[in-house]
Amino acid sequence: MIVYHGSTEVVEMPNVKHSYRLLDFGMGFYVTTVREQAERWARRKADILGKDNAIVNIYQMNDDTNGFLVKTFDEDLIEWIDFVCKCRDGEKDYLKYDLIHGKVANDKVFRVVDMYHTGIWDKERALKEIKVYPSYDQIAFINQRAVDRLLKFESFEGV
Repeated sequence: MIVYHGSTEVVEMPNVKHSYRLLDFGMGFYVTTVREQAERWARRKADILGKDNAIVNIYQMNDDTNGFLVKTFDEDLIEWIDFVCKCRDGEKDYLKYDLIHGKVANDKVFRVVDMYHTGIWDKERALKEIKVYPSYDQIAFINQRAVDRLLKFESFEGV
């Protein structure tokens, strides 16, 4: 399977230790199956950092995850939203997994999650709102062993 990582640099050898903040699924190396999502993130990151380069790194991901503990959030948004909130609060439950796959809280979805997380909206209202936004995915590699065994750098493209 082809996956993408948006960045401001070429990342031939992904390293989970370069994750510098708590994200939807905790600290790790994130990829997506949606190229446009990686392009948007690369451009956004370049804007935030004041860099000229927006780069999409392209990887081949081995789908043989035997020996790895994988958490997949399918359409169960109830479990997903609580997990995302816990990760953003700094809880470490995510560390029991090697890979986590599910919906991404892009800018619009992030606002909904934030409304729920701060108690402004209840869970029912937040889930109803999330369902109207297009669904993008993300795969978080939580440990380096998973990255080293399952991801192979193919190429990169400037966007």
